[in-house]
Amino acid sequence: HTQGWVHCHSAATDASGLVKSIMDELAPYFSSKRLPGKTRIAMACCLNMCGAVHCSDIALVGVHRRVPVIDHERVSKVCELPSLIASCPTAAIRPNPKEKS
Repeated sequence: HTQGWVHCHSAATDASGLVKSIMDELAPYFSSKRLPGKTRIAMACCLNMCGAVHCSDIALVGVHRRVPVIDHERVSKVCELPSLIASCPTAAIRPNPKEKS
């Protein structure tokens, strides 16, 4: 999910809301050149912060307040499941054989 300068390293968290609110706050700092031009802001979907999120200048953790609803039919067509599953060290993201996802 790359939008602006903020991105999530996996498809488990939608970064859209965070992108909007963070960039609304940070845009003046970039336009006035008070931040370095290559400031890296990244978002993780859990505390493991896989994908070197913790190496960013600003690291965020997107925490769901409710369990996200999964559209199993769509997930298998949209996501690169093997690479997404392999990137999660805790196996929190895994296929559901009943739903064929």
